[in-house]
Amino acid sequence: MAEAGQTEKHGFQTEVKQLLHLMIHSLYSNKEIFLRELVSNASDAADKLRFKALSDNSLYGDDSELHVRISLDKDARTITISDNGVGMTRDEVMNNLGTIAKSGTAEFFGQLSGDQAKDSQLIGQFGVGFYSSFIVADEVTVRTRSAFEKGSIGVEWHSQGEGEFELAETEKARRGTDIILHLKEGEDEFLDEHRLRGIINKYSEHLSIPVQMWKAPVAEQENEDGEKIPAEPGQWQTVNSGQALWTRDKADISDEEYKEFYKTVAHDFDDPLLWSHNKVEGTTEYTSLLYVPKRAPWDLWNREQQHGVKLYVKRVFIMDDADQLMPTYLRFVKGLIDTNDLPLNVSREILQDNKITRAMRNGSTKKVLQMLKKLAKDDTEQYQQFWDTFGNVLKEGPAEDNGNQERIAELLRFASTHSESAAQTVSLDDYLQRMKEGQDKIYYIVADSYEAAKNNPALEIFRKKGVEVLLLSDRIDEWLMSHLTEFKDKQLQSVTRGDLDLGELDDEQDKEQQEQAEEAFKEQLKRFETALGDRVKKVRVTHRLTDSPACIITDENDMSTQMAKLMEAAGQQVPETKYIFEVNPNHPLVVKMTEKDDTAFNQWADVLLDQATLAERGSLKDPASFVTKLNKLMLDA
Repeated sequence: MAEAGQTEKHGFQTEVKQLLHLMIHSLYSNKEIFLRELVSNASDAADKLRFKALSDNSLYGDDSELHVRISLDKDARTITISDNGVGMTRDEVMNNLGTIAKSGTAEFFGQLSGDQAKDSQLIGQFGVGFYSSFIVADEVTVRTRSAFEKGSIGVEWHSQGEGEFELAETEKARRGTDIILHLKEGEDEFLDEHRLRGIINKYSEHLSIPVQMWKAPVAEQENEDGEKIPAEPGQWQTVNSGQALWTRDKADISDEEYKEFYKTVAHDFDDPLLWSHNKVEGTTEYTSLLYVPKRAPWDLWNREQQHGVKLYVKRVFIMDDADQLMPTYLRFVKGLIDTNDLPLNVSREILQDNKITRAMRNGSTKKVLQMLKKLAKDDTEQYQQFWDTFGNVLKEGPAEDNGNQERIAELLRFASTHSESAAQTVSLDDYLQRMKEGQDKIYYIVADSYEAAKNNPALEIFRKKGVEVLLLSDRIDEWLMSHLTEFKDKQLQSVTRGDLDLGELDDEQDKEQQEQAEEAFKEQLKRFETALGDRVKKVRVTHRLTDSPACIITDENDMSTQMAKLMEAAGQQVPETKYIFEVNPNHPLVVKMTEKDDTAFNQWADVLLDQATLAERGSLKDPASFVTKLNKLMLDA
């Protein structure tokens, strides 16, 4: 260790220990990605310095040619990846190399099963970064000096990846970071210069920062004719082309190049599901390269985590996760946007309310929705895979993006009473094509589960008439339907809210029978009202039920059951909802009840209300009381 400062020992954060263990034991089949990750990080450090130097050119000092350099020492069995980028302070080293400073890591690690193949896929979603060093190295040393630090004192970090790391001051003449990997036994392939060049060409060809390798000096030689071949001094040679992939013509870029670029920009192991590369000209000019992943990233459900695409201005990297350029409901999209229309010193605050930003956001959003629409049309199986992975995120769209509400609605998929299982879904367009003659609404039900939705008593009249009902059972569905109220001029109607109006689906005979039933049951309704009192908002004869004795319905202006549950889960105070109690006068149980005295009738009315509540809410406030009442009635019977 360096003499400039005393060595300190620190323990890794628990999550880092877990990640290191998994790096070593799960990623053995794809070891070469360590170089992709370290070169990408080094390139980012150079990009960040270039951006900072726009407002303070003195940060360059006498070293303005940014680069990433890779060198080998076969005798010492080391690989060194160096950059002259922004570097790190001591605090940054502690934060970046000792912890994983991301919320949600505990939930992520909770998904790990111990199955190496499955865990390696999860790690790919998490992003491996610097810690991928330990895939091939049993000892890693980092020497770094921040461009903002004066003098020549830097920081040295050292670890064998076994639970702790050492930290000390060190002499470092130049800014930037050197990462020295001490290779494990058996990793000799990475001491081969040609092997490393091949990896760089595969993963880092697109980087705008030169990636260089040292070419050893060549002594003077003679050819076969005795002519002298001059000696060549040792020199750094640039390995990558240095041309940003998105600036090239689409016709000149292979699918394989697009896929490899995605893996670098998204830190993913898998190929993307699809992508779109566009150059937009007009009032606002920009180039976008946008990808939809196959798998969900580990932090998909953390809306507080910054998401978004990378922003470049005139090919200069400005920021990661420019969330102003992509709506939150498309936070799974990876890629970048490059424009000449913004200033190089643009900040997140400037991006927040900027007409150029809005134009790029609107254009990119529509492009992603078009990509997904085309996938849904061309490959229903692949689109179903996308929906299974990202569908619940897309459902946030109608509330967030009113301007694209119908475009988003076309992409939504739901189970329905015409489906054989929850996995078999239909689009709203499918539903419209199958609507019954005279039907003027799209009917749906929201419940806690697919089974609860499918078996809800409120569906009985719809089954009788052969009317399809969408079955919604995800937590976000009630929120979705509170904003998506119509589709292509057809109103969406919950079958458990308000009065049931089937329009032309009810013939005159149906209506006449309903009126007769209501008139004949007037006196019994009064008995129910007396028995249930203020536990219900209203009692009425049902037109929904054919096989069940009763159900509860939410009034049109009251908060629905699922919305109340959603708000309660978010810690909100929710006012108690009083339901409308609907009774089926033709059900044998109800007929028997009407023959009982008031005491027995009241007991049965209580049990029927609890049953209906259980079917709608999935739970009761006082289940023990319900069981006691039911047992007593069974004994009396």
